[in-house]
Amino acid sequence: MATIQDVARDAGVSTATVSRVLSAPERVSEATRARVLTSVERLGYAPNVAAKSLRTLRTGKILVTVPDISNPFFAQVIRGVEEAATAAGYAVLLGDTRHEEEREDQYALLLRRREADGIIFLGHRLPPALAELVAAQGAKAPVVNGCEFTPELGVPSAHIDNARAAAEAMEHLYALGHRRVGVITGPLASPLSRDRLTGVQAAAARRGAWGLNVAQGDFSIESGLTQALALLDADPRPSAIFCFSDEMAMGALEALRRRGLACPADVSLVGFDDIRYARHLDPPLTTVSQPKEAIGHEVVRLLLDVLSGRADTVRHVTLAHCLVVRASTGAPPK
Repeated sequence: MATIQDVARDAGVSTATVSRVLSAPERVSEATRARVLTSVERLGYAPNVAAKSLRTLRTGKILVTVPDISNPFFAQVIRGVEEAATAAGYAVLLGDTRHEEEREDQYALLLRRREADGIIFLGHRLPPALAELVAAQGAKAPVVNGCEFTPELGVPSAHIDNARAAAEAMEHLYALGHRRVGVITGPLASPLSRDRLTGVQAAAARRGAWGLNVAQGDFSIESGLTQALALLDADPRPSAIFCFSDEMAMGALEALRRRGLACPADVSLVGFDDIRYARHLDPPLTTVSQPKEAIGHEVVRLLLDVLSGRADTVRHVTLAHCLVVRASTGAPPK
């Protein structure tokens, strides 16, 4: 079996360089990295992970928790996490918390027991075990949040400007001539739901608070259907519905069909996230596009900065969003 010394001789570098390529590739030039990886593959070298873990007190694993693994939005964020973590030599452990605090606490304990080097959580709550760690270690705590920006938690995060994105979606509807807009939020315990609602209300206020009717969903297709039916049965009926997730917009589209209404001829529809199915709906969905894989890449970079000791302060990274206009929005009926 090939040793690290064999790889170093074959690649013409030191054993320390081989070790850096395998544990912190971002610290090695691209040419050297390529030469070492070629030697690793040619010689069939496999590092002794258990021994390395004992020497460095590192597991080589990152834990990622998501509130709903069935949501396709999170699937694309996780893909970005996997890409960035694998490139840095880390394996990814995935936990589905199902919005349950007890599950969040159980996964947090894996980090406290040193079964993972760091944790990325994509929900909005910081479990007590992690809150204690953050309080004790500050910016050096290996805890990062994605999507649910809450500065009070005191952890690094990567997200979009949800208030601005929601306001832009509303301005799009207003520019088309809509004056009565129904809004289906996510749970208002969620910071991103509150931020999006803030953006909606700010846009409405700029227009004199035109006919805004707000209902609360839970980001699921089922809640989109239920809440959209209630909005459509209201008097007056909204000429447009803005949903805080594409899945709820899919439910709203079904509600329109059940009421015999056409989209966008009778009611326009806007979603949020731009999941992979949005462009394939009938009609294709106008939605706010989040850089899902880029969020995954960024949260890993933030965590690696902490693990390498490069993080002196808690960083919050705001990534760009864009409104993707498709056929589900148009002028209101006359």
